[in-house]
Amino acid sequence: MDNLNDALQKLKLTVADGTSDSVDGCLDCLLQALAQNNAETSVKVQESGILHVFPRLLSPHCSCAAKVANIIAEIAKNEFMRNPCVDTALIPPLVQLLNNRDQEVLLQTGRALGNICYDSHTLQAQLINMGVIPTLVQLLGIHSQHTALTEMCLVAFGNLAEIEASKEQFASTKVANELVKLFRKQTEHEKKEMIFEVLAPLAEHDVIKLQLVDAGLVDCLLELVQETVDSNKEDDISELKTASDLMVLLLLGDESMQKLFDAGKGSVFQKVLSWLPSSNHQLQLAGALAIANFARNDGNCIHMVETGIVQKLLDLLDRHVEEGNVTVQHAALSALRNLAIPVLNKAKMLSAGVAEEVLKFLKSEMPPVQFKLLGTLRMLIDAQAESADKLGKNIKLVERLVEWCDAKDHAGVMGESNRLLSALIRHSKSKDVVKTIVQSGGVKHLVTMATSEHVIMQNEALVALGLIAALELGTAEQDLENAKLVQILHKLLSDDVSAPEIKYNSMIMICTIMGSELLRKEAQNMPFKEVVSQLRRHENKLVAQQALVTEQRLIVES
Repeated sequence: MDNLNDALQKLKLTVADGTSDSVDGCLDCLLQALAQNNAETSVKVQESGILHVFPRLLSPHCSCAAKVANIIAEIAKNEFMRNPCVDTALIPPLVQLLNNRDQEVLLQTGRALGNICYDSHTLQAQLINMGVIPTLVQLLGIHSQHTALTEMCLVAFGNLAEIEASKEQFASTKVANELVKLFRKQTEHEKKEMIFEVLAPLAEHDVIKLQLVDAGLVDCLLELVQETVDSNKEDDISELKTASDLMVLLLLGDESMQKLFDAGKGSVFQKVLSWLPSSNHQLQLAGALAIANFARNDGNCIHMVETGIVQKLLDLLDRHVEEGNVTVQHAALSALRNLAIPVLNKAKMLSAGVAEEVLKFLKSEMPPVQFKLLGTLRMLIDAQAESADKLGKNIKLVERLVEWCDAKDHAGVMGESNRLLSALIRHSKSKDVVKTIVQSGGVKHLVTMATSEHVIMQNEALVALGLIAALELGTAEQDLENAKLVQILHKLLSDDVSAPEIKYNSMIMICTIMGSELLRKEAQNMPFKEVVSQLRRHENKLVAQQALVTEQRLIVES
């Protein structure tokens, strides 16, 4: 260590004097010491104060800039040295060195910046603000044949791309073209993985998604899938998953999705159709997710249903009923749910047996599958009275819905179960459906749903409860009383934040329950007249008119 102390002292004096004699030798000694014992040597460097002279040695004209950058890269491997490197203002001159043409300088500078800023979003954001992204993208283009420099750029991209603020800067460069060009040349699994690790976070940005599609990434991914689909090698299985996942990610952008759909003629759309009947679960999953993404547009949905996509999805689901792959079940149900949204598709999908296939998954204990199953059925029966009637009389379905209405650990499943219960009543308007739901214990859940924080759910609940009261009041009155419906209606009418449609439907409900002696007595014991009287002056004309009607009904019944 004596040699090291001498070298550090000599280095300080030499730089202070403005002479360059012996600087190289001192730096070599320091690098050698770091190679032997990095942590201990780093402590000596910090104690010596030598960091303060390093900015002068990082000049673009200094012949030893690469060695100094190398030393900084080595000491910054230690977490305790990163703040001292920042405090001695090493970042600005290092950033300037990224404009150098010397490959060794660039490599060591990149390492130094990467190690100083490792695991610090604050420092990485500082680099982004200093404009390193366009510089690094240029470097990747210029030095794409230099393996170590290429890897340095990829590591930097991977770190910086995790910061949301970087995406706009990346989008303003030719990073998509450079990464796709680089990807095309790769044969080694590790190199492909490095590029994938950069592509995944970048592809979350819609503009970059489109740039990657335009740069031809999709063709690369399809080729990779083709090459690896029948392989049992671990690396190939990994590449297949990453490539197909990335393909699905590219479809999450509206513009990139529409470009790849190309009115149903796109090669990607045609290719993913062939993935559905595959025996490979990863391809089945990617295919179903891709269809679900293509189905975010009504025109696409209508085209896909017309061209027979539903049967392919049903065949896929049928293969996963008994102890199937949960992710594939979820993805296929997602696709069917999206396809069922356009009005033109509902009857066709019901005729194709979608509801019957979906009901096979009622026994699933997996909340994501339950959630998509419920959403698919709800979309299918929208304005389809006959199907709503048939499903609403299915005791197994209704009992399962009532059970899931209590799934407090899974808010999505609980909410969708309530909404489907309500939808079965609203779209069927059937006494038999109402009886089935009342007998299965569904009333209390619909009353609770009327207190939801979401106006749309409150309204759906009130309309369904109104139909229950109109069609089967005698059967439901005890459940309505037990669920404290009258108190809830009073609260909804008294609450200033209740939406006009909630007040309107609550008053209709009050008029309807007057047909029940049990509920009428309860309503008469509460100050409804005062609340309703005030609503006659409501700014919404429908609410004001209904308030007048309700007030008259209350007077008659009093």
